[in-house]
Amino acid sequence: MKPFTIAENIYDVGIIDWTTRDFHGYVTPRGVTYNSYLIVDEKNCLIDTVKKPFTEEFLRNISKVINLAELDYVVINHVEPDHSGAMPELAALAPNAVFVITQQGKNEAIQHYGDIFNFMVVKEGDTLTLGKNELYFQPLPMLHWPDSMATYLKNEQILFSNDAFGQHYCTSKRFDHDLDKDILFYEAQKYFANILWPYAKLVPRALSKLQALPLKMIAPAHGAIWSDYIEEILMKYSEWGQASKSETLLIAYETMWGGTEKLARSISHGAATAGVSVRLFRLNTADNSQIVAELLTAGGVLFGSSTLNSGMMPNMGSLLVYLKGLQPKGKLAAAFGTYGWNGGAQKGMEEYMHASGFDVQSGFNCKWTPTFELDAAEQFGYEFALKIKEQNR
Repeated sequence: MKPFTIAENIYDVGIIDWTTRDFHGYVTPRGVTYNSYLIVDEKNCLIDTVKKPFTEEFLRNISKVINLAELDYVVINHVEPDHSGAMPELAALAPNAVFVITQQGKNEAIQHYGDIFNFMVVKEGDTLTLGKNELYFQPLPMLHWPDSMATYLKNEQILFSNDAFGQHYCTSKRFDHDLDKDILFYEAQKYFANILWPYAKLVPRALSKLQALPLKMIAPAHGAIWSDYIEEILMKYSEWGQASKSETLLIAYETMWGGTEKLARSISHGAATAGVSVRLFRLNTADNSQIVAELLTAGGVLFGSSTLNSGMMPNMGSLLVYLKGLQPKGKLAAAFGTYGWNGGAQKGMEEYMHASGFDVQSGFNCKWTPTFELDAAEQFGYEFALKIKEQNR
């Protein structure tokens, strides 16, 4: 049986990895896909490859459509190993194939796999005729590696976007309209927040180039293919790239003997009274990538931790280190927590918050277990929520 057809003579030959739950720190409860697309024409062309452990299955998928030796071109939009891992085996079995890639991508591929490929280096605006079909190449450097590129199939108006517009979402249904829309857009938001957020300032310019192309499909390298919701996902990327903020407050905390949790609950009550939407996360039951997904569109965040050995709780340290890499600049933030004979958690949290680019506000601290301080914590939450509302006016 041949692989799924996404358009006439265009096949989805990629891999559905149902069981992966961690993507270098990004928790993936719905698994991961490594999408690859085969265009059959006078010249046969493959768009991207897959992660190395799935090479055998991948090559079998291609072989159901054409003989591997009949492969003329392999477009490598991005050299990260989840998209390029099958390159060496493919080069050996398709000796006449030309690997189409950016100059930066060529440099990276040689570093990863050796100088064993017949490369064709392309730049912005270059085209490649396959027969009936023509490809147009649009480099998108730093979305999210220097080599990143999108490839556009003019005749079918399909954008092979690699990591842009992706989701870590396994499904046997390949198109957006066949899926739960809320889950699909949540996973797209989570993907943007955890993968593309550090480069968000580059998104508007990239979108202006891509939106100039007539689009019937966006076929990313992870997740479902966009066909019915193209305008909506483009609009979401525009919002996320411009750091739009809602009247939502996230409270992420870890507690030792329950004191910091009492503060968190009191703060959340005060914030809700001010009229913002509040989301509360205890770090031993929520993963970092889930919190980051929510933070992308939130108006502000409060980090709470008990003091342990003159510092913050390890779970809080993990979250703040993760956020430092993502650089969520401009978000309102503050620290709160409890301590015993000596403090330290709040200072450590604030140092990381400043390093991450947060707009750091004055925090709230309490010695030992809060009792009379709970009313003050409510007021703190109320006033912080008002700051969130004010920034949206």
